[in-house]
Amino acid sequence: MAILKIAKMGHPVLRQVAEPIDDPTLPEVLQLAGDMMETLEDIGGAGLAAPQVHAPRRLVMFHVPAGRGDDVLVPLTILANPVIEPLGDETAWDWEGCLSVPGLRGLVRRPARIRYSGYGLDGQKIEREADGFHARVVQHECDHLDGVLYPQRMDDLTKLIFESEFRFHLQETM
Repeated sequence: MAILKIAKMGHPVLRQVAEPIDDPTLPEVLQLAGDMMETLEDIGGAGLAAPQVHAPRRLVMFHVPAGRGDDVLVPLTILANPVIEPLGDETAWDWEGCLSVPGLRGLVRRPARIRYSGYGLDGQKIEREADGFHARVVQHECDHLDGVLYPQRMDDLTKLIFESEFRFHLQETM
């Protein structure tokens, strides 16, 4: 296992559509997933997509840790070739950050409820419905597979702020 380097906004690997994974049980996919897990654990993030570690493959991982408000704990989930379907027209706004866009936060609107599916590393199909932070992190990570970073989803770039200045936003909204 290895801790991998994170690609930053502007790197070409983050702008391309990732290649499908033919068989998630292959040793090279398992190796990539293991390295991504170690990288995610080292960084302490909620999710990671293969393009973020310079691997243009359709592989994501995410979890919803304890203490995320009302969200239900979701253990680490690894999906090959994920597909997302919005459930209804309701959208939700929330602040997002990204390992590939370090030091910034942006206010992003996304579908509030989704159904997602993909394949686990054992080759078995995984299908779930999600809302709240769970839905947001899945959508955020899957965007990476299509060459999209969260600032591209923003409606108002005045809501793109440095994390170090976020406290001022909190003061304005209180």
